[in-house]
Amino acid sequence: MRCLSVGDATTVSRSLLLRRMALLMVVVTVASWPVVQKAADQRTLWNQPFEPFRVVGNVYFVGTADLSSFLIVTPEGSFLLDGGLKESPPLIVQSIKKLGFRLEDVKYLLNSHAHYDHAGGLAELLRLSGATMVVSDADAQPLRTGNRDVPGVNVGRTIADGASLQLGNTRITAHVTPGHTRGCTTWSTIVAENGRDYRVVFHCGTRVVTRLIGNPLYPEMAADYEHTFRRLRDFEADVFLAEHPRFFDMANKVRRMRAGEPNPFIDPTEMRRFVDRSEREFRAALATEQAARPGS
Repeated sequence: MRCLSVGDATTVSRSLLLRRMALLMVVVTVASWPVVQKAADQRTLWNQPFEPFRVVGNVYFVGTADLSSFLIVTPEGSFLLDGGLKESPPLIVQSIKKLGFRLEDVKYLLNSHAHYDHAGGLAELLRLSGATMVVSDADAQPLRTGNRDVPGVNVGRTIADGASLQLGNTRITAHVTPGHTRGCTTWSTIVAENGRDYRVVFHCGTRVVTRLIGNPLYPEMAADYEHTFRRLRDFEADVFLAEHPRFFDMANKVRRMRAGEPNPFIDPTEMRRFVDRSEREFRAALATEQAARPGS
């Protein structure tokens, strides 16, 4: 039996190392595939078409199955709130056309917050419409910079907490409600229907989607959530709308409305119920993190 020389041993060791590295890469790839596939499936489900409709007054839903986009129409032009994913603009444009309106009449393009599922399509919608992009100060830079899923946006104007924009007789007000992002913005307006005025609130996110404690990218996140929940309790909304249609049971309400029921989107109790539930989820997530901290 021939003994291995030092050179032979080195060659075998390198060969074994390369085979082990290749095997590890296969294992990592296979293990990560379900996560990648799940994210792709989620995007597909979010971005399914949904028949556009009038919500209340001059407010229309022009988004997708689970990504909200709202068109607020006035004789002096329109507001468009949120742009979905970067693949969503064709569906949003088609929905606007179906309702008999024009994207070119959008004067102000607004955003609830700078996450990819609500800001990904803004750059394209801005290009097509020629509107002015208006966002909160804190979310302006992430939108300008962009990333893989959010093409950089030319922010034309930033808006302060409590400031308003007006087209015709419609005034829409920005309420900065941070936590989900630093510049998360809840918008509100008043619309008329059947001789009555209704307070409409377009809620920004309050779901916890990342670490609350010791988050290096957003150290004050938990405190911002606390501030936002206190503030949201002062809101009064006759119509509660949100960034994802499932949060305000949109599909079920549309079925009821098309069956001839009185407008089910008008419900002065809905926002309070949603905020209560959302705050409970936040406090549960915060308690779990606190319990896991060393020394707790």
